[in-house]
Amino acid sequence: MTSHAFRCLAVLLFSALSVEAARAEDWPAFRGPTGDGHSKAVGLPTRWSETENVRWKTAIHDKGWSSPVVFGDQIWLTTAKADGKELFAVCLDRASGRILHDVKVFELEKPPFCHPYNSYASSTPVIEKGRLYVHFGTNGTACLDTDTGKVLWERTDLKCDHFRGAASSPTLHGKHLYLIFDGFDTQYVVALDKETGKNVWKKDRDIQYKNASGDEKKAYATPAVLTIDGKEQLVCPSAGATIAYNPADGKELWRYNHGGMNAACQPILANGFIYITCGYPALVLALKPGGEGDVTKTHTGFKVPRSAPTRPGLILSDGLLFMVNDAGIASCLDAKTGDPVWQERVNGAFSASPLIADGKIYISDEAGASHVIEAGKKYNRIATNKLADGCMASPAVAGKCLLMRTKTHLYCIEQK
Repeated sequence: MTSHAFRCLAVLLFSALSVEAARAEDWPAFRGPTGDGHSKAVGLPTRWSETENVRWKTAIHDKGWSSPVVFGDQIWLTTAKADGKELFAVCLDRASGRILHDVKVFELEKPPFCHPYNSYASSTPVIEKGRLYVHFGTNGTACLDTDTGKVLWERTDLKCDHFRGAASSPTLHGKHLYLIFDGFDTQYVVALDKETGKNVWKKDRDIQYKNASGDEKKAYATPAVLTIDGKEQLVCPSAGATIAYNPADGKELWRYNHGGMNAACQPILANGFIYITCGYPALVLALKPGGEGDVTKTHTGFKVPRSAPTRPGLILSDGLLFMVNDAGIASCLDAKTGDPVWQERVNGAFSASPLIADGKIYISDEAGASHVIEAGKKYNRIATNKLADGCMASPAVAGKCLLMRTKTHLYCIEQK
């Protein structure tokens, strides 16, 4: 091989490795590339404030609780007018925080009611090369070209009465975009062709609820595609039951009836269990994966009825289960038995899901405080940091930057 050919090969290899490294830094969906709040980043900051370790800070107009997603040099999130009449997708430059696109995706004459605690833009989008998929529940779902911001397709005919507003995020897997509609009036799961937005399949939930009240039927969970016994299953928590479907055709595989309304957490497969949460009364459930039909009586691993969250998700790491509930009680459990390891009150109200990176857990409350806690068998709060406003959105990671969306701004926090 000539020296020129060797140099060309070296450049190609370096370019390929650089692209792979960039992709490894992407945060394409709610709770990251694996849907469980885990980041491989090393060197994220543990201390910050309005004047310390803030690389950039960008105001985001109007109101939205969706988390940011990252692909390559772009960061996307959604926002909406407080009255819900205009729904937006916003793109920022990852390096500078400069706004590149601000796209009005939908305009509504009479938006349905949304509780002030929620927002009209609480569902986190999902991104892949060249395409962003935004979801506003019954108010619309759309696919955008990430280079131009142009809307490629949209759906406004998928309806339900969210009653308090939408919050379930979409899941992208293979050629399909999966959405859950668990409303006050009707409940179903739908798979869309990601290229066209057309239905691939739609499945009614058909859950026998203990109470006829519509308020007991609504839920906000994000679906997850899990590999169980060598086969992919679309696991969809809901009020009343968690149901697994064949991702290809929507055939129901199994269901676990657990009761409880307002299910919100994305399921996680680890340690031989599927971990889910139920709301009101709050409950963490570890289910044995697999089975067919109704597995309620046969597939219970363990239940944790105390100090469980209804909105923040769970963290599983090294045989431990970490969580913070809505009222600010942080807990560590044995992930195989549910036995308590430690529990501490960190104070505050919490909606955002935690993040784990490099052995540290990041939790942010609704008033502006963020705590960094060691992911270990002994409680060790490494730092408490304060920003001007609080977080309803869950954090994301871009390289060595922690992306935190408060009620008013998006921050890129990086160790200087």
